[in-house]
Amino acid sequence: METTSRIASCSCGQLQARTARDPVRVSVCHCLACQRRTGSVFGAQARFSSEAVTIVGESVEFVRIGDEGTRCTFRFCPRCGATVYYTLEGLPEFVAIPVGAFADPEFPAPTFSVYEERMHSWVNMPAGIEHMA
Repeated sequence: METTSRIASCSCGQLQARTARDPVRVSVCHCLACQRRTGSVFGAQARFSSEAVTIVGESVEFVRIGDEGTRCTFRFCPRCGATVYYTLEGLPEFVAIPVGAFADPEFPAPTFSVYEERMHSWVNMPAGIEHMA
């Protein structure tokens, strides 16, 4: 399988996450916190191996405690406010990047969907996706 390098960016381009490998997993989260964070009805994120991601630019951090008590540290641009990457407590080997930050319609589809009990009734997930309530 061919490895694809990609660049995720904030709205103004100041903060970037450059990936040197394909994502380990692409997932969709329907939790209320992701809905608020993205301003959409779910968050779509790609998880990458930490050593495959290079960060360029300045970021500001926001730490949120998830439903299960895990700390998520979101890094966003201090100029335009767009989240470009985040890390999860207890998983230092991974970096998560919002799929929309890549602005790439050819980005791989999600294979995993979580917090579906909070999914909007009109949202349909791709066929074959792994579901977790």
